Order: sequence, then structure tokens, then C-alpha cells
Amino acid sequence: MSVQSVDTLVIGAGPTGLGAAKRLHQLNQGTWALIDSAPEAGGLASTDITDEGFLFDVGGHVIFSHYAYFDDVIHEALPKDGDWYEHQRVSYVRSKNVWVPYPYQNNISVLPVDDQVKAIEGMIDAAEVRVRAKDAPQNFDEWIMRMMGQGIADLFMRPYNFKVWAVPTTDMQCKWLGERVAAPSLKLVVSNTLNKKVAGNWGPNATFKFPAEGGTGGIWKAVAKTLPAEKLLFKKTVSKVDAAAHTVHLSDGGSIKYKHLITTMGLDYLIDNLDGAQEDIKTLQTAKPDLIYSSTHVIGIGIRGVLPPRIGDKCWLYFPEDDCPFYRATIFSNYSPNNCPQEGVKLPGLQYADPSKGKPDSEPQAGPYWSLMMEVSESHLKPVDMQTILEETIRGCVATELMKPDDVIVSTYHRKFTPGYPTPSLKRDEALAKILPVLADKYDIYSRGRFGSWKYEVGNQDHSFMLGVEAVDRALYGSPEMTLTSPDFVNGRRNTERRLQ
Repeated sequence: MSVQSVDTLVIGAGPTGLGAAKRLHQLNQGTWALIDSAPEAGGLASTDITDEGFLFDVGGHVIFSHYAYFDDVIHEALPKDGDWYEHQRVSYVRSKNVWVPYPYQNNISVLPVDDQVKAIEGMIDAAEVRVRAKDAPQNFDEWIMRMMGQGIADLFMRPYNFKVWAVPTTDMQCKWLGERVAAPSLKLVVSNTLNKKVAGNWGPNATFKFPAEGGTGGIWKAVAKTLPAEKLLFKKTVSKVDAAAHTVHLSDGGSIKYKHLITTMGLDYLIDNLDGAQEDIKTLQTAKPDLIYSSTHVIGIGIRGVLPPRIGDKCWLYFPEDDCPFYRATIFSNYSPNNCPQEGVKLPGLQYADPSKGKPDSEPQAGPYWSLMMEVSESHLKPVDMQTILEETIRGCVATELMKPDDVIVSTYHRKFTPGYPTPSLKRDEALAKILPVLADKYDIYSRGRFGSWKYEVGNQDHSFMLGVEAVDRALYGSPEMTLTSPDFVNGRRNTERRLQ
């Protein structure tokens, strides 16, 4: 059995682990290594390729940033103008058989008049409730009712968020919201409705970047190549973490001793595979049930034909209603033409979007091609049939006019990710307040990342990367971790304290 020893060990080669590795390499303080069970870097920001040559990300990822350091690293990895496409977000909500510009609550002017009335009446009632309220909202549903009112709650916010999170809004806290949900201006909404106008782009991802080659996963493969190859150890699966002995045991029989451990494994998995003082393990196990998650099904469809005008320059689209199983669809071929096979590639038709149309010609034919990527959530409150969800998704694409019945499908993709989303549940913060300090203060273990620190509000790629960077600075120097502890602070400013050079 081989035993290694490093000052700092990083588990996971997704954005968080690579952020930690990048900072360790830059600081050059002590020895370090990164391990991952996968054969290459990417983690939950990787990209799959179908046999036919269509690329699909692990969910909907785009690049926008709150941090100069993150920008430095991404630019170093992919420095050429041709490495990127830059896009203006063109996003809509499918509601009442019309496309409502995002954010929905600011653009009710395109809805039928009866629904406009419901929405505005609800916002007026909500304004009165806010004036009378003496305490903060106790859950996400109360926040929705106070900020938007009954009309928008029932038309969009409640059904959409159940489709995303697979739990009711009453079971979610509202501290996570920050910049992620736009609170409507009653004056602006009424003015736009009367003048039949729509509001402009809102939010931090109103413009975004996407890599020209390799999908989102191509970014992180490129970042990994800027690090010493001998320190990145792939196909290494963790079987046990002996916290007291500062040792990670691997499934191949090897082990690695460390002074500091930065882990991006799921926090629940870490707790279940941790050895430590009995009272500490009991504290962690008692808090763990309050870490709730949903699974995510990512479904991709490759289509032969010219991108239709009804799709145009749309980026991603939201679906609150029950005429389709997915909550979000991405026109993935719009992000980069290289997300699809080249036009001259000949592929056989697999089926029509509406199977009742018969069978398309199976003789391979040339493109052009375009693609859709859908996301479907699952939980015990919202079950999904693995055997039928692809078929249901295709039917949903026809029902919502993403596809026409006679569109020819040439490639399909379906992959389930468990876990998919860390739920901002009512007891999440209380659980994290019990778990994370025990790991860090008693055992020098820094559990970070989308499921390592279980905070969706700092789960974008830039956040995730900086969680790893800041964990290194805390482990080595005792520096504060602002992204972990103060999401509203880092999201409300341009963070320039760290630079790569």
C-alpha cells in the first residue's frame, strides 16, 4: 500500500478544486496535490459528446464573473479572441402560450389582459402587506407573496420554482435569493403595461461568454493544463477520510497524509465516510438530514435543419406550466456552432419529433444541425420515470413550440445527476453552522463547492472557483472567506482584491 504526504490535499477537479489548486500553485507555499475519481478535470462543469457529435453540458452553464482573479485565470487558460463567443442574454418564459421576456415579473404587459389584472392587483396587495409587516418573511413563499403578490405567485413563481427545486416554496428559505430573483417595481410594471412595453435585460448574466470549442468542460480542461500535471492525480476515489489522523484513504489501497484538506465531495458523502471523535461524528450525522437536494435530468436533442426563426437568437427559456416536464431549455447550438456536428456530416434520422408522423429516412444525410438541452428536476415529491422522460421531453418540446412535429431528430442524450441542486431548505443554514466549523476548526478540513458547502447562492462557476481560492487562503493564512460567509457582499461588487499576477 502506497502512502504519500502533502501539506495541502485537494479533492475534486471541478471549478472549486481547480481554484484551490491554482491558488496553491501561485502561492508556492508547501507541497500539494489534487485527486479526482474522474479521468479528467471538469466535475459538475464538464461536457459530454454524443456518438453523433453533439455537445451537451452538465446542465446550463455560462461564464459571467464577479471576480478579477477568476477572469485572470480564465483568460490565461483561453487567451485568444477566437476562444470565446460573447452573447447578450435573450431569455423568455413560456406562459399562456406566449413568450414573456425575462424577468417575468417585469414584463406582464405581454400577457392576456385578465392575467395582467391579476398580477397588478397582487402587486398592489403585496405593497400593502410590506407596509404592515413587522418581521422578515419566514420562507420563500412568504417572500414571493410580499414582493410580487398572489397573481405572479400563481402564474409563475410557485409552479416554476417547484419544477426547479422539486420542493414547495413553503419549504425553502429566502436568504439565498440575493441577485437571483428580481423584485418588481410596481410603478415600472404599471407603466410598461399601459404603454405595452417590455423591460430591458436584468441581472449579472445579462451578457455572458461561452467557449468556442469543447463546451463548458473545455474551460476547465484548459485551466487544468496550466497546472503541473504531476500534481493532478486522476482516477483516484476516496473511500475514507480519517480526520483525526489527517489521512485520506483511497479505494485502490493507497493513502495520502495531509496538513490541510480542501474537499469538494458532497458534504453528506464526506460525513458518511469520516472517522473522527465520536461526539463530533454524532454532531455531523445529526445535522446531515437537513442537507436536502434534488436530482437533475439533462436531456439533449440534436435536430437536422436550419435553426427556425421562432427560435432565432434565444439563449435559455423557462417553463412554469405543466405542458412539458422541463423547467428550462437552452438553445445550445446558439452558444457555439461547434456544439453541433459540421453541416457536411451525414447522419441518419432517428425519429420525427411527433412519432405519429412515421419514420424518417434512415439514409444518412448532411446537415445543418441545431440542438436543444433541457433540464428536469426530481425528488421524492416529484418523481421522474427514467424510462419515459426522454419521450415526455420531446412531446413537451412540440407542445411548447420549441420543435415542430416533423422536425427530424438525429441524436438524443439523457443523463441523470444525483445530487443536482443543493436545496436552500429552511434548516440548511442551521445544519451548516453545526457541520462546517467542526470540520474546519477541529480537523483542518475545508468542505467547499456546490455540494461541499451546500450554498446554491454561491454555486455559479466564478463563485465555485473562488470558494477554492479562498479556502486555500484561510487554510494557509487564516484569511476570511467572503464568498462562503457573505454572498450578498461579493455579489454586490466587483471583487479585485486578488489577481493572478
